[in-house]
Amino acid sequence: MAEQVQTSLRVAVIGGGIAGSTAALHLAEQGIDVTLIEQSDGLVNGPPICHLHAGGNLYREISQQQCTALLKQSIETVRLFPYAVNARPTVIATPLTDSNEPDALLPRLSVIKQSYQSLVSQDPLNAVLGEPDQYYSQYSREQLEALRDHKQPNNPSSHDDWMIPFAQFVDLDKLKYPVVVVQEFGLSVFRLAASVTLTLEHHPHAHLKMGCRLEDARYENNQWHLTYQPKQGEKQHVVVDYLVNATGYKTGTIDDLTKQSQKRFVEFKSAFITHWENTGIHWPEVIFHGERGTPQGMAQLTPYSNGYFQVHGMTESITLFDKGLVASEAPSSQPRLPSDLEAKITQGWPEMAIQQRTQNAIEHMTQHIPTFSKASVGGKPLFGAQQIPGEDPSLRVADVSFTQNNYARIELVKASSAYQAARKIKQQLQDLSSAEQTLTASEMSSRITIEQAHPYLSTLSLEKIEMRAKALARDRGYPEALAIQTGTASDS
Repeated sequence: MAEQVQTSLRVAVIGGGIAGSTAALHLAEQGIDVTLIEQSDGLVNGPPICHLHAGGNLYREISQQQCTALLKQSIETVRLFPYAVNARPTVIATPLTDSNEPDALLPRLSVIKQSYQSLVSQDPLNAVLGEPDQYYSQYSREQLEALRDHKQPNNPSSHDDWMIPFAQFVDLDKLKYPVVVVQEFGLSVFRLAASVTLTLEHHPHAHLKMGCRLEDARYENNQWHLTYQPKQGEKQHVVVDYLVNATGYKTGTIDDLTKQSQKRFVEFKSAFITHWENTGIHWPEVIFHGERGTPQGMAQLTPYSNGYFQVHGMTESITLFDKGLVASEAPSSQPRLPSDLEAKITQGWPEMAIQQRTQNAIEHMTQHIPTFSKASVGGKPLFGAQQIPGEDPSLRVADVSFTQNNYARIELVKASSAYQAARKIKQQLQDLSSAEQTLTASEMSSRITIEQAHPYLSTLSLEKIEMRAKALARDRGYPEALAIQTGTASDS
């Protein structure tokens, strides 16, 4: 374990989602005293996290720069949270109804592949997505038809192995070619939650204040004086040197409280849990591209264990919602969602809405995979609201911004940006410190690895993480299957 350097620096992180939990974990692992204040009873709740955007291939509209940034951040995320990953590839298919051509993706894929090769050359430990020369593959109609008669092995390893169920179940007549498969993996929100919870709950430098709501924050004499209200008992006070706002879609409320204004969007989204019996088949993730917001919007099939699948459909009858994208309006930094969407977050979903939207998702996927019509509702939706900083609602890469008064706000659009935000905050703390006491002794060495920099996290086993993840899934009302690792030999 890295030798810790003691420091009197104190940090408060408001919000225990993936952003706040990762920041608190990273700082605590560096020997920094962190108080994490979270309103709910658990860590890493919020918008559905299911996909590691290692190249950004779900988003044809974003820049090449954003794609390579997502690749680097995703590699760091896999190294930080290896047991949260479902290591199976993602298939990118273009339907005949789509106005774009699949060939348009290839130049960008070539650049991402080169970027991956460069990252692996810099550090062989970055090779977490497989061999760089196998980052993506193309499949013609003829190649897919040839795979139809193959039997998938128990532990698929090659792209051909993973493409067998796609070739057998997808309506190939409705696609343009080539179809592309890329090494973009899945993420389990429950194993992420378990990883940070197990690390922080007994960490000597972390102080978890669960079920507590921040009520006041005043900056006086170069310190933040915070008041928070537990669910039971009297108000509590804490004084810290640095404040991190990581409250997810409620980031604007803390900006208002602390008088740190920022323009932003908030978007409510949902994904739907289905159950589809196909015993013994290992599915890749599958994306059918389409124009967002139209009846032919993108369809995303995310596999879990035991026949459970998460489905996104980028239409207003499935994942998107009427008036679900809202912008902040002066003088407040907090966008206001319609009351019915706010009620879904705070009070839960009406059963009729769950049934209807899940059925809509099943029908949307059935146009590409006909036998998916046999799928049924598998549980309540994964849902929440994500913030998008600034004035560009198409932004997909964001992490942290800094203002005056020792204040930072983390605003993630994708979960894979969380670790980069945490590292930037640590660097900011180092810059503010007159002596380099915010770092561990070995973290100051350029040879330290991500794994070595997180000694408490690195001691966790898959078995321990998965056990806690299953408990979290049950406690939150979801099938245990969403917590089980898939896509690797351990899933056989």
